Amino acid sequence: MFDFGYFIDLLIMGWLSNVPLAVGSIATLAIFFDRWRSFRGLEERSRVLASQVIDTLIKPDLEAARSLCDESDLPLAGMLGEALHWENIPVDDYDRVLATQRAELGSELRRGIWVIGTVGSLAPFVGLFGTVVGIIRGFGDLAESQGGGFVVVATSLSEALIATAAGLAVAIVALVLYNYLNTRVGSISATYARAGERLVQAIIYVESRTTMGGA
Repeated sequence: MFDFGYFIDLLIMGWLSNVPLAVGSIATLAIFFDRWRSFRGLEERSRVLASQVIDTLIKPDLEAARSLCDESDLPLAGMLGEALHWENIPVDDYDRVLATQRAELGSELRRGIWVIGTVGSLAPFVGLFGTVVGIIRGFGDLAESQGGGFVVVATSLSEALIATAAGLAVAIVALVLYNYLNTRVGSISATYARAGERLVQAIIYVESRTTMGGA
């Protein structure tokens, strides 16, 4: 039968590695749920906003397109609105404005994710450190008992194995969450990039139609 009290005692004995792993786990989960909440529905709502702004711009109704951006709380609205507030500039300048905005939005999307990646990379080594400490303690106990046998080192070895298992468990979870968030960041960033490209195309279309109409 599993002795939960004994398991807790082993965790307490291995505090040197278990405390950092616990802190890393808490930080990983906190950052993950913060990013997950921020990403939820963001991609779909950004696509809808981009379509509305571009359709309005093509009518053409520049002021209404700007109003859509100003009234929205989506990050993409700031990027599109910034580009729409520039007038009479070359198309290449629009690309530079949008590129700068995309870089800022990308940095915000990735905020804190590096911590999860760091936890995933370091957790196995922290667990290995706890394993080494447990084995050293076990040999120390064996030396003090003057050959008392396996029973003397059993507790220390159990502590060492738990440290290894805890390190691997934290690393696996952290890396899964890290890869998931990176995938979401890549998908949302691609949506921003496509929205910027479509906006530039819409601006070119409106300008060319205006030029042809004036001619």
